[in-house]
Amino acid sequence: MQFTMINTIDFTERLKKVITFYEETASSFSEKIGVQRSSISHILSGRNKPSLDFVMKVLHSYPEVDLYWLMNGKGKFPSTPKTKPLKFSESNPEPLAQIPNMKTTSNSSEVDKIIIFYKDGSFKSYEN
Repeated sequence: MQFTMINTIDFTERLKKVITFYEETASSFSEKIGVQRSSISHILSGRNKPSLDFVMKVLHSYPEVDLYWLMNGKGKFPSTPKTKPLKFSESNPEPLAQIPNMKTTSNSSEVDKIIIFYKDGSFKSYEN
């Protein structure tokens, strides 16, 4: 059986694409995947190679990242279309129109509660 080593430079470039795609900073990315900021720095600079644990944390936090694409550039990223998170604010509500089956009411009201439903049936509720 023959094993292929990961090209660290190419891996780093793909990791940068993931960070850029999600509009993350190295700090926010490290926080989201649960590693120290210095770990991201060392991998991005080429000082350290990514561990299996690091790769698994990226895949767990960003399911649209394909393992084979991240490791050796085969496949595509994102693995499914239109997975880039929607960015909106009170002053720029246009992305809300892109959400299928979304019912809206007047924008003049103050937000009282936001509920986020996850595919696994769980949810989070945020109250003002």
